[in-house]
Amino acid sequence: MEEQPKKADDGTTPEQFGVQNVYIKDISFETPNSPQIFMESWKPQLEMEISNDINTLQDDIYEVVLNLTVTVKVGEKTAFLVEVHQAGIFALKGFAKEKLSYMLNSYCPNILFPYIRETISSLVTRGGFQPFFLAPVNFDALYNQRLQQQKQEKEGEKITIN
Repeated sequence: MEEQPKKADDGTTPEQFGVQNVYIKDISFETPNSPQIFMESWKPQLEMEISNDINTLQDDIYEVVLNLTVTVKVGEKTAFLVEVHQAGIFALKGFAKEKLSYMLNSYCPNILFPYIRETISSLVTRGGFQPFFLAPVNFDALYNQRLQQQKQEKEGEKITIN
């Protein structure tokens, strides 16, 4: 039984969503202090940076790129640095502006995360380190935080000091 497409928030066009492709756009793994780092007492400190980019490819077709950089240090020495840009091509049609923004900035990165998580884990293991598993990321919370920041910035622009 096929599910009927839901009407968009404005009631006109049905919402349609599809994943057309998932792929690695860029990948990098560095161990700048090897082999000495393998002799160090293993008390790693983790730094993680996450972001995403959205590119409109054509009407209703978008590329979403989830960018993740993980740096692990032991003391002042970098044990490894891994950077992955995991991308997907998504078809999104019939979404109201606010919901489209949510889909591209939260829903799509959520779909890409398991792929980037597995890629990073595999790279770290192949680099000679213990298995490394990223904790889940709450993309809804990150999206809402970004909306709050944008709202505060707009409110700050309205206040003028003479």
